[in-house]
Amino acid sequence: MTLSIDVRQLKIESVEADLAQGKITLGQAVKRLRVDVTTLQQTQFAAMCRISVRTLIQVEHDEGNPTLKSLNAIFRPFGLQMGVVRGQENFKSLLNPKTPNSPCWAY
Repeated sequence: MTLSIDVRQLKIESVEADLAQGKITLGQAVKRLRVDVTTLQQTQFAAMCRISVRTLIQVEHDEGNPTLKSLNAIFRPFGLQMGVVRGQENFKSLLNPKTPNSPCWAY
């Protein structure tokens, strides 16, 4: 059964939202995209992305230390790429050197 473009897009957006909100891990996101959007087996999907099956398995299990190149290869078929986003914390408190555990230091 093939999914319509609209249904695929909704599934991708759902994974994006869950990942951004911290509801799922990166590995869970990859597996959901592979299974729900492409319906491909790991071997087929890995070949399509030009990565090893072992790399895909490690990513889906949140193991190992995948390269940015591998992660982008995995997300590319879905029109996604890895990037830097602001975390869930209050941004202003992170910049305040008086806040405990702030990454900014007063000199």
